[in-house]
This record gives sequence, C-alpha cells and structure tokens, in this order.
Amino acid sequence: MSKMALFFPIILALLASVIGGLYLLGMFRKRRSDEPPLDKGTIPWLGYALDFRKSTSNFLQKMHKKHGDIFTVQIAGYYFTFVMDPLSFGPIIKESKTNLDFEEFARELVSRVFGYQSVTHDHKMLEKSSTKHLMGDGLVVMTQAMMENLQNLMVHNIGSSKGEREWHQDGLFNYSYNIVFRAGYLALYGNEPAKNKGKEKAKEFDRTHSDELFYEFRKYDQLFPRLAYSVLPPKDKIEAERLKRLFWNMLSVKKTLQKENISGWIGEQHQQRAEQGMPEHMQDRFMFLLLWASQGNTGPASFWFILYLLKHPEAMRAVREEVEAVLKETGQEVKPGGPLINLTRDMLMKTPVMDSAVEETLRLTAAPVLIRAVKQDMKIKMASGNDFSIRKGDRVALFPYIAVQMDPEIHPEPEKYKYNRFLNEDGTKKTDFFKNGKKVKYYTMPWGAGSTICPGRFFATNELKQFVFLMLTYFEFELVNPDEEIPGIDPNRWGFGTMQPTHDVQFRYRLRY
Repeated sequence: MSKMALFFPIILALLASVIGGLYLLGMFRKRRSDEPPLDKGTIPWLGYALDFRKSTSNFLQKMHKKHGDIFTVQIAGYYFTFVMDPLSFGPIIKESKTNLDFEEFARELVSRVFGYQSVTHDHKMLEKSSTKHLMGDGLVVMTQAMMENLQNLMVHNIGSSKGEREWHQDGLFNYSYNIVFRAGYLALYGNEPAKNKGKEKAKEFDRTHSDELFYEFRKYDQLFPRLAYSVLPPKDKIEAERLKRLFWNMLSVKKTLQKENISGWIGEQHQQRAEQGMPEHMQDRFMFLLLWASQGNTGPASFWFILYLLKHPEAMRAVREEVEAVLKETGQEVKPGGPLINLTRDMLMKTPVMDSAVEETLRLTAAPVLIRAVKQDMKIKMASGNDFSIRKGDRVALFPYIAVQMDPEIHPEPEKYKYNRFLNEDGTKKTDFFKNGKKVKYYTMPWGAGSTICPGRFFATNELKQFVFLMLTYFEFELVNPDEEIPGIDPNRWGFGTMQPTHDVQFRYRLRY
C-alpha cells in the first residue's frame, strides 16, 4: 500500500473537520431570498460581538442605517435578528413560546451570573407571586415597609444632637443608589428582630448591615456586564466567585428566616421552591438573583430622576408643588418636632406630574435588550406588509431605546428632558404617540413588554417615587457645581436595564429642620 493511500483517509478526516468547524463558525451561512439582510461581520464566529459589546446603541444605529428596519447579524456564534420598527413590535411580543421563548436565554444568563439552575415554571411562579405581593393590595403593604425603612436610613437623626442642620456632601449616584438599594433590601428581606437587641439597636443594626451589603453589591454590580458576556479576566473571575459565595451566605434562606417583617414575596419564593424539593443551597442562589433583579436598577434610576430635576428648575418646581399638595390634602405637615410623614400607596397614586417625570427619566436612561430564542422556523410580519423568514436556533431581539424611546417622530426632541412629555393638557396621562401617522402601542419600554414584562415594575416605581418624595419633603439639596453637565451613559451597561453614568456628580444636602 502506498503512503498516499495510507494518508488519504486521514487527509479526508482532517478536511471534514475543517469544513465542519467552518460550518459551526458560520462561514457558509448565506441569506435566503425571504430572509432579512444578513451581516456576519469579518471575524468568524465572533462576527460583530466586539462592536456590540463596545456600544450596543452605536452599533445598532449603524446597522439600522445600513440595512433598514430588520436585519440579522452574527454575534458570538449566534445569529440575532433585530427589529427596529416599533409598529412591528406587536406580533413579536405576542408570539407564542412555541416559536419565541425568553426562558431559554434567561436560564443561560442566570446560571452564568448567579450560579442558579432554573426549575420548571420558574417564571410563572415568580410572576404569580409578584402579582400577589408587588401589585394591588400587596403593594400597600410593601409601600408601608419601604417608607419605614427609607425613613430609618434617611432621617434617623431627626431630633437628636447629630441631626443639626449641617450640609453633607456626597456623590449623587452613590447616595441615591445606596439609600434606595438598602431600603428596598430591608423591605423585601426583613429586619433585625427587635426582641434580640431592642428597637433602636435593631434599627441601627439594619443601617449598618445594609450598608455593608451595598458596599459588596456595588463590587459585583461593576463586574456584572463583563460577567454576563463571559469576558472577565482571571483576577476578576476569582473576585466574582468570592462575591457570589458571600451573597449566597448573607442572603441564605437560613439567615433570612431569622428576620422579622420578611415580605410575602420573599417568603413565598422560598416556600414554593422548598415544596418543589429544591436544595437549600440552590434556594440561597435564587435569593441573590432576586436581590439583583429587584434592586439593581431602581437606585440608578433614582439618581437620574433627582439629577434631571436639579438640572431643570421648572420640573423641580412642578414636582415639588405636587408633593406639597398631596401632603396638604392628607393633613400632614413637616415641621420641627412634628411626627414623620406617613406616605401611603394612595398618596403615590395622586401624582400625575411625578409619574410623567419618572416616565421621561426612564425613557432617557432605561435601555434593555429584549431577546427571544427561535424555537422553530417561523415568519415575522412587518408593519410594511413584508414577511421575513427566521431560522430555528437564531435569536430575535428588540432594542426599544433606539427604536422607540429616541425616535424623534414618536418623541420630538428626544434628547431633551421634558418632565410633562407624558401629560395631556388637562393633566391626565398621555398615551397617544404616533409614527407614520399610526398610533404606537409601545411608545416607551423600560420594563420590557408582553409576557416577560418586569413583574416588579409597580414596586420599583413606588420605591423611586417614595425616595424622591421624601428627599423633597425632608431635605434641601443642590449640586456642588450647578453648571456641571449631565454625565454621559456608561456604554458597558447597554442592554442591562437602567443605565449608569460615566462618573458621579457631587451634591450637598441637609435637613430642612
């Protein structure tokens, strides 16, 4: 037998391996006539991953300009079809899970980021529990808990020698995120039992413990985007694992159940998974996931809201007047030696000006990417009347920040903060926005939409409003440099909810009395 005959099978095997590898890298994928424009980029398998990671917003604006309202791009081995026409969002959002599934992508993410292995009906259980405890009558209880914890953190010095009216300086982002995160954590996960230390010592423990928790959480929060993209360097991987284990311990079911005033939401999450036979160590990981999901965005949103009010005096004046009117209507007054105010859910439902200002804040700063896994070959029907075929195994994605929230036809002068953008002239909520002469149903999407809309959105909105309400009621505050420009958005955070600033802004505050 000749040497050529001997090596021929080996050469064929190597060739087959190379071809198979190239196929897996997407080298041979071609656009079919009924598919969206296909842009694979120049790097095999990676495609546009680096561009997408560097600045999701800039990349998608570039692709939108190049390809139009629908296009498919390769990103790290997956093919993502982005739909950029908001008039075409409806069929995608309403599509059944048999065609477009959110949970597959979510399972991969929470496993990578939180070490949590999702169980059957996880999302349904969370949604049902959130409807019960974070909306409607359940929200009344949570609003009360949030208010009590906010006041413990913000105004515990009132009436003491430490509470003199002296100015304090801090970064506005750090202060807002710190206070809202800690109060939300305590409202959900419970307080130190007063029977252990006495009421005042228990409150002091809550302040200290929650501050320590926030300090560690911020470390993890800063690693989060790179962890989600699996691009952490070795040193940061070690730190991420340390922080995971720290939170699994600090938020463990065993420690949480020793608290008092545990929210029904947290208690029910534990109960449901225990009944399903989930190991306790996995429940501990789920508790960490719930902390990030519930508190990772509201604090940054509070920063932006306060900052926009400080930079727009007419907005500050309008919101402050509304806050004062609501207090007066309930017969409450803030005065030296007087009782702390009782801020209820009913009061927060009488603030249309603040509601509009919050919605405008989120329009400018909330930028999630909504992703669905394609479970079988399907078609997407665009508002233009054109149908496009999408392949099984691909991803379909929406980026409302560019497609909707910054569209000048839907929101004139979209880069400007207009606190009354979502108010009609008669003071009612404005919901009529148009594009190409057609009403846009999804005119702003900070919480997502459809079956995967954020189940905690009403609680999160209340957290934000309560914080600002109490700031306006109890404090005088101002920017250290009134002329300082609003910082840019950190491009590393695109796609993960509320954006964070490139740098903090210094402000000072003091009690009004």
